[in-house]
Amino acid sequence: MPELSPEGPLVVIRKLRRLGFDGPFGGGRHVFMRHPETRVKISVPMHQGRDIPVGTLAAIIKQAGATPEEWSRL
Repeated sequence: MPELSPEGPLVVIRKLRRLGFDGPFGGGRHVFMRHPETRVKISVPMHQGRDIPVGTLAAIIKQAGATPEEWSRL
């Protein structure tokens, strides 16, 4: 299993789009992405100059229904 490392919010948004999510919607400190078929809604923190921590990233991956292996291949 690949080890996760912190990633920037724009990288996370790009990977979620590759998984079929639409967005980002909203603005400010958090935006959200939504999957058109499953209606799953995922919040992505957008704190200036800060990467998304590993724990938060793992939760986003789990909500998206992906595995860390799939995530690392995106």
